[in-house]
Amino acid sequence: MNVWQSARVAIRALRVNKLRSALTMLGIIIGVGAVIAMVAVGSGAQARVAEQIQSLGSNLIVVLSGSVTSSGIRLGQGSRPTISEDDAWAIQREVQTVQAAAPSVRGTEQVVYGNSNWATVVQGVTAEYFEARDWSVVAGRPIGGEDVEGATKVALLGQTTVENLFADADPLGQIIRIRNIPFLVIGVLERKGQSSWGQDQDDVILLPLGAAKKNILGVTKANPRAVSTISIKIRPGEDMAEAEVQIRALLRQRHKLKLDQEDDFWLRNLAEVLQTQEESSRVMTYLLAAIASVSLLVGGIGIMNIMLVSVTERTREIGLRMAVGARGRDILVQFLVEAITLSLIGGVIGIALGLGGSRAISYIAEWRTLVAPEAIALAFGFSAAVGVFFGFYPARKAARLDPIEALRYE
Repeated sequence: MNVWQSARVAIRALRVNKLRSALTMLGIIIGVGAVIAMVAVGSGAQARVAEQIQSLGSNLIVVLSGSVTSSGIRLGQGSRPTISEDDAWAIQREVQTVQAAAPSVRGTEQVVYGNSNWATVVQGVTAEYFEARDWSVVAGRPIGGEDVEGATKVALLGQTTVENLFADADPLGQIIRIRNIPFLVIGVLERKGQSSWGQDQDDVILLPLGAAKKNILGVTKANPRAVSTISIKIRPGEDMAEAEVQIRALLRQRHKLKLDQEDDFWLRNLAEVLQTQEESSRVMTYLLAAIASVSLLVGGIGIMNIMLVSVTERTREIGLRMAVGARGRDILVQFLVEAITLSLIGGVIGIALGLGGSRAISYIAEWRTLVAPEAIALAFGFSAAVGVFFGFYPARKAARLDPIEALRYE
């Protein structure tokens, strides 16, 4: 008897006890569906994290002002304006792996347009900021070098700010007021979405660095060229860790820090943040898949149980087959194919359940899911492996029955 004939016999045997076969497959169905749905949830979360990090800008290193210690108390990051525009230009000029370095200052202000007002983040930036952050303009024009040099009172608006100030009106060419100072809207930024820490990046207004310092955010008396942040874009293909080392060495040299002194600035390599977040999401995906796989093992135990019952019920049939010439190998293949058939049918139904479940999770919970073909293939293959593993013992037991004793079985 070949495998195809064994499969036909197996399907016919399963159809005799439809309810029992369906209940036996239930564990496999739930297991495969749960594995696919959970892996889809984990993969969706991993992809979302990657998108949020990439929205900050690719190959990005951020330099932040350091902290100051007063009476033994460290006041925290940014409490001391230790970095400047000159540091940014030095980094761009002297570190070969740097593509663009953009100094900026930041604050929160109330913005007014007509009868509307909105509290938002105001940033003073240079022309290099858009290249460093991979941030384009969807309407109007970006801030140029002449705007920065002339401290021109112009503004670029993020999408959230536009929605709250202008509703459906066109913001280009309109006048907004910040601290009662008029600024001309020259452009609207591309939508960025939320950052990895939940901040709305589109709730922002960008001004030329000089105009922001002079008119809105103020100038530090100790160092008029001080800034709060330098965004550094590293050239594609360059080693981010090596670039970080070079930037740190240059800043320490410029700030005249001794070997035993701590950095008076903070460096944040967003590539490392991305790697850490992705590893966390990957661990969560594996954990969810492992938990869901327990259902497959339970389903496999159910298959073994039912196959043992089937061997007992069909003992006389097995003896009769052996009496007319069937070999032990034929009996083994017959029952093994029957167990695998149960698993594969359950696997197919489970795949449909998993795809539907992942879509339902995405719709109801508004949680992004990502179904990978590899996850479907893995779950289906695992269900077949469960059929082989848990079906082998009952099939082996059937193949080893004594024909005479089997025919006498009542």
